[in-house]
Amino acid sequence: MKKCILAYSGGLDTSVILGWLIEQGYEVICVYVDLGQPCEDREATLEKARNCGAKKAILVDVREEVCRDFAFPTMQWQARYEGTYLLGTSIARPLISKVCVDLAHAEGATVFAHGSTGKGNDQCRFQLAAEAIDPSIEVLAPWRIKAFRKRFPGRKELIEFCDEKSIPVKASKAKPYSSDENCLHTSYEAGLLEELDTDGYELVDFGMSVSPQQAPDRVETIRIAFESGIPVKLNGEELSSHEMVLKLNEIGGRNGIGRIDILENRLVGMKSRGVYEAPGMTLLYESHRFIEQLTLDRDLVHLRDRLSPEFAEAVYYGFWYCAKMDALLAFIREAQQPVTGSVELNLYKGNILVKSRESSESLYDAAIASMEGGGSYDQTDAEGFLRILGLPLRVQGGIRPRK
Repeated sequence: MKKCILAYSGGLDTSVILGWLIEQGYEVICVYVDLGQPCEDREATLEKARNCGAKKAILVDVREEVCRDFAFPTMQWQARYEGTYLLGTSIARPLISKVCVDLAHAEGATVFAHGSTGKGNDQCRFQLAAEAIDPSIEVLAPWRIKAFRKRFPGRKELIEFCDEKSIPVKASKAKPYSSDENCLHTSYEAGLLEELDTDGYELVDFGMSVSPQQAPDRVETIRIAFESGIPVKLNGEELSSHEMVLKLNEIGGRNGIGRIDILENRLVGMKSRGVYEAPGMTLLYESHRFIEQLTLDRDLVHLRDRLSPEFAEAVYYGFWYCAKMDALLAFIREAQQPVTGSVELNLYKGNILVKSRESSESLYDAAIASMEGGGSYDQTDAEGFLRILGLPLRVQGGIRPRK
């Protein structure tokens, strides 16, 4: 009997896959990786796995690690896939793979199974990460097996299987969209969300935020402090990485911040629609950018911004454990050293408005920047500067006059 580690959420797909793996003769160890999923009962999930035949059900808490070592470096890159998506699911998958491969070694298992479909991005993220950590691990994805798909051609059959086995799951025939949640965000896709004339904001039962329309009719002011690009204090209170995200989720959520509806390009080729909410990380991205505006050199920021889509794409595709990512993470650690200071924000019905900012590392000099006289900048110097800057243009204009 082969030992198999199953990345187990207790949701529809992994609940069915657990039963199927047991039928195939595997001894299954279910691993619930605690990423701070806000709406899940951890003990009930583990108990369900045991009741459904898992040899063991293990919880591994990585809430601090996913924020500190994955989400915050991604935020420092200001990485948004296709300019919009904050990568909350993409960030978590390589960490889940790391946990599962480590447990496979500890438990003597040779197989790592997951519930991702053969059409999605997560299969790439799980497999690329697992094989980078242990090239000998066997990655088992039932959705890529024809016999499994024949037995379960759609969500309707999965739900019916769970009904027959009395397995409690969130999905229902009435509202069959899929959700994935952690402390960074919640994503919603599939089902009725695949129809582009469906209003996702109206359909989805959001778990982390209210709509901007339902947010309070008053401004809420907060202050976030950073040290070397890491958020460390909220309203003067020192917090761990995970605590910071949780508190900002609560604050941003009640102010209607952080919802998006995007049609994105998957790695495997098709377009897909996702509805996301990330109130805390949205606040951190914006506040971090305000401190960078004070503290970072122009050319460094512009270089980072040119590379940011490259980083976002690598995260989205699943290339967290690779030489390019190692180099990019080393770059951002160095670049973020001076990003220290605090920013005061006014939050109102989905809007984030900067109120004030300060930093001991500030490169802003009001005397130099002022349109009034004073400061160390001599406007006479601009005459020679522009003569030199414009030299190629004058030469070209003399040889090839423009009409």
